Amino acid sequence: MRYLLIFCCCLLSSGATAQPGITEMQQAQQNLKSDFFSALDCALVLAAIFGIVGAVRIYHNWQMGHPRIDEQVAAWFFASFFMMLAGVFLKAVFGL
Repeated sequence: MRYLLIFCCCLLSSGATAQPGITEMQQAQQNLKSDFFSALDCALVLAAIFGIVGAVRIYHNWQMGHPRIDEQVAAWFFASFFMMLAGVFLKAVFGL
């Protein structure tokens, strides 16, 4: 009985080492890397767009004589800064 149990354990362990799907996992990792870097580029482009649109709107309000533009400057700056940090955070989380 004891030898039968040892034999069964040996069969189970030999089957566990021969897992299929190594190439599929490598392909999935490669797809994740390529999609992630395009998402990182998209985050940086959105940050640049936020910065440009914010600068134009703040300049327009400043020229029109609006007395309080400090809040708008901070809002547009931190929106752009958040998008840049979101890309860096995703890069750190996924380890890519």
